[in-house]
Amino acid sequence: MNEQICQILKDSKSIAVLGISDKPDRDSGRIAQFLVSKGYDIVGVHPLLSSLGSIPIYKSLNNIPTKVDILDVFVNIKHLEPLIAEILELKPKVVWLQLGVGYSDKLSLLEDAGITVISDSCIAVMYNYCQHNS
Repeated sequence: MNEQICQILKDSKSIAVLGISDKPDRDSGRIAQFLVSKGYDIVGVHPLLSSLGSIPIYKSLNNIPTKVDILDVFVNIKHLEPLIAEILELKPKVVWLQLGVGYSDKLSLLEDAGITVISDSCIAVMYNYCQHNS
């Protein structure tokens, strides 16, 4: 699985961070900024924010105007389940559930549509792993 994840990170260019936060104690904003520093095109999704530094933030998944390779999820699974139809419309190659997000059988709808689901994994940790083990 680690080899597959490293290939995904190598091939991906754009990442949407669902549940991005501007609070300094939250990982979502720090990881988004980390990914920007590594050359990824990052957008955020949060209903109350408009930007975080250079990162544009959209109110919903439907508002993202660009192609998304990875949807990096920082919201609890109970908040993600109602967004399955929007995720299917967005058509990311990968839905990445950060540590502690949880898992739902409803995510099989994404997998059935050809979307890879990675769960309970930190994208920044895996990025660093891949850089040191390539």
